[in-house]
Amino acid sequence: MPAVDVHALETVSDAVDEVNKFKGTVSNDTWNAASEFDADKNKAAFRQYEDACDRVKNFYREQHEKQTVEFNLRARESFKKTVRARMGIWEAMEMLNTLVDDSDPDTSLTQIEHLLQTAEAIRRDGKPEWMQVTGLVHDLGKLLYLFGSEGQWDVVGDTFVVGCKFSEKNIYPETFESNPDHADPVYSTEYGVYAPHCGLENVMLSWGHDEYLYNVLKNQSRLPEDALYMIRYHSFYPWHREGAYSHLTNAADERALAAVRAFNPYDLYSKSDEGVNPEMLRPYYQGLIAKFFPDVIEW
Repeated sequence: MPAVDVHALETVSDAVDEVNKFKGTVSNDTWNAASEFDADKNKAAFRQYEDACDRVKNFYREQHEKQTVEFNLRARESFKKTVRARMGIWEAMEMLNTLVDDSDPDTSLTQIEHLLQTAEAIRRDGKPEWMQVTGLVHDLGKLLYLFGSEGQWDVVGDTFVVGCKFSEKNIYPETFESNPDHADPVYSTEYGVYAPHCGLENVMLSWGHDEYLYNVLKNQSRLPEDALYMIRYHSFYPWHREGAYSHLTNAADERALAAVRAFNPYDLYSKSDEGVNPEMLRPYYQGLIAKFFPDVIEW
């Protein structure tokens, strides 16, 4: 396996996470009630897209240029043919822990600490075990970067629909003009290759750590459907924040939208330089892992 710059990936990933933070909490009247742990967070101080650093802007320019239908079909075909590793969830967390950015001035957290902080925030709010363990594993798809990805652009960042017109509600929409699909006579139309209100389950989202982990776990876990929604769509900001792609969604996607909006604050606002002790928490979370996952997963 060729050497990869894991520090560079995490630098971009953290920068993207920073500009993705949104104001306010989401209120739901179902099991996924509004988060409480972040009530005292000053969300108005979080950076917005127009204030993003050049690193984020350059990342999205490359991602928007290269995430074509052709690439996405190829990535999914490769996923079906290739087992990249066989290991359990905690072992995967330890492998992901090599993705540490020593140059990041904002946090000294390891990947395991971020996953545990997310899970612990969900746990403190009294959410069910399946949601806690979803917080624990939600970023494990970043392992894709260690498994021969083509670059950071096919691992992290906001996701969006390919195969139809790129939404103006995507971040930096003008950068899609360099994507070959932008001028394609089919892919550039409103519906593209899709039928009206076909449902998100039937569209192709840009390939990255969300789609990869969703495809790994949908048939290799005992996670409920809401957990799989949280994993697959947590970076689909054009949809769950901006309301894009409503011409493709259907009634079933309302449940997915509620799930993702309930999960999102725990991912974004739980990060703190006040770290956690992985070894102290390990027995509890290994117990949850055993409930929802097999001992060995094919990655």
